[in-house]
Amino acid sequence: MHAVYGITTGFGIFSNVRIANDKLNWENADIVLKKNNLTPLELGPKEGLALINGTQMVTALGAYTLERAHNIARQADVIAALSLDVLKGTTRAYDPDIHKIRPHKGQILSALRLRSLLHSDANPSQIAESHRNCNKVQDAYTLRCVPQVHGIVHDTIEFVREIITTEMNSATDNPLVFSEREEIISGGNFHGEYPAKALDYLAIAVHELAQMSERRLERLVNNQLSGLPTFLTPEGGLNSGFMTVQLCAASLGKELFHDSNNSSLFWVNPYFPVSENKVLCHPSSVDSIPTSCNQEDHVSMGGFAARKALTVVEHVEAVLAMELLAACQGIEFLKPLVSTAPLNKVYQLVRSVSAPLTADRSLHMDIEAVVQMLRENKVWECVQPHLKTLREMEELDPDALRIDAKTPTGIVMSERLDSPENSCGQSSDEHGDH
Repeated sequence: MHAVYGITTGFGIFSNVRIANDKLNWENADIVLKKNNLTPLELGPKEGLALINGTQMVTALGAYTLERAHNIARQADVIAALSLDVLKGTTRAYDPDIHKIRPHKGQILSALRLRSLLHSDANPSQIAESHRNCNKVQDAYTLRCVPQVHGIVHDTIEFVREIITTEMNSATDNPLVFSEREEIISGGNFHGEYPAKALDYLAIAVHELAQMSERRLERLVNNQLSGLPTFLTPEGGLNSGFMTVQLCAASLGKELFHDSNNSSLFWVNPYFPVSENKVLCHPSSVDSIPTSCNQEDHVSMGGFAARKALTVVEHVEAVLAMELLAACQGIEFLKPLVSTAPLNKVYQLVRSVSAPLTADRSLHMDIEAVVQMLRENKVWECVQPHLKTLREMEELDPDALRIDAKTPTGIVMSERLDSPENSCGQSSDEHGDH
């Protein structure tokens, strides 16, 4: 599906559609519609061509992928916060002044979330208090640089959202009928370059969440880096613990599929989630294959960009689920100490679907359950009430996103992060510093 039009070869088979029934078996669309007392749409003049001649498939799949990316990116901030607390890291690198002098919107947002979730006077963590006076100066990049790396992911998602939203509200058919002018004009709005490029950007950005997550997972299972039992198992040597989980994230992972005879997900087809993503992040839209006797001599490859971006997001969800399970396992070895109230709720949420690992067992169902939890946005929903409660405790400087108009760029972005999602504040005093 090279998709100069975005969807021609995708929706061009519209008359031969198969859809899932309530048992996840696939049947011909006309049969399923009849069973549910539904009638097919009757297309009017030009409507059939309009459906298959624009960027609809690329845009629709892109919109779905974008929402999945948005949800997992927010939850990645939460998971990173939990891992930092378990690894006894410092919140010092999230100091607001650091981020005000490099005022990227996503970076500031991510740092706000981290400060809100981690140790402070209003939001104490017994784990953080236990190492208040340790002699460590700074943390590894995958802990210290979360706002900078996650931040550009958040900003890229918003950039892609603007493009996809515009695309969803655009006329991408060809030719276009301008009834007021009584003209039919052949143009180029069908070309899928906008969503193709945007979704290539999205894949590249979201992949970094998995890169960071897998390295934090390595720190959790590595005794020399975490101070926790090797591979997070109480009986090392006899048990492998989370060794294979980290191996799965880094190199061996499994892809999630729906069983046609079962509503649950299952693991098949070994792949390499983090390493495979590095290949999948190669932009589809840099390629082009001329067709139609060179009339269609430049194409966007938007269909591949959309499908590839969704695969990258699915891989990221799986890797972050593994990190979350490992972070919760790490808490078992820090008891009776507990994390902050919101992060403890995340721990309890995970424990509602996955028991602590006391001896080796298959973690197949545990990982599957946490992946589903992330897809349903439950980790974000778990901490959202807390973030809303604390949002007024730290007011963002109105000029925090402003670049002086006297600078060579002349850019002014004095926008406030005042949406409920973005305005997650913190208390005025932080601890847990090394």
